[in-house]
Amino acid sequence: MLIDHQAFQFAGLKSHDPQTIVNNVVGLAKSAKLFGVPTLLTTVLADRGGALLPALQEVFPDQEPLDRTWINAWEDPAVVDWVQQTGRKKIIIAGLWTEICVAHPVLHGLGAGYDVYFVTDASGGASREAHEVAIQRMVEAGASPMSWMVLAAELQRDWAREETVAGYGQILIEHAGSVGTALLWEQQLLATPVAA
Repeated sequence: MLIDHQAFQFAGLKSHDPQTIVNNVVGLAKSAKLFGVPTLLTTVLADRGGALLPALQEVFPDQEPLDRTWINAWEDPAVVDWVQQTGRKKIIIAGLWTEICVAHPVLHGLGAGYDVYFVTDASGGASREAHEVAIQRMVEAGASPMSWMVLAAELQRDWAREETVAGYGQILIEHAGSVGTALLWEQQLLATPVAA
């Protein structure tokens, strides 16, 4: 579930550099798509809070974000129905803001019996303290924090999984900063003929 990565929420983001969150949530979304992880995009009051981040929408161009009025996405029956219809027992959540739009559905998902993971570096809060306290609260309740690159690596698991390795490498190149740059360099070195 990618919750409320929209203009109004980014305007209040103070825990992280907004561009970092944009980069990370798009890398997360591309990873979910590559590995076939069912993904729900949501907005809250999009007509007043702004459309979903364009770069995120581009990953799932045919999906219209589920627009809610509920502050807690888990209180929207359409969200819960979507989660149940996936048939999955694990939920991964990222969103803006961590202390509200992530923490509330994480806690309710745990209460409903799901294993819940939240992506800390594709989420952000109204302050560093709000983000960090929300992380503590969710961990104490039983949710597991992770970064988007850890999730992508867990989905790939093995460099020998050839059907996804090229896509995974491309996501790293586009969104993993120095890791992606090092991968490009390694590809260059491997493609350079050795002098006789």
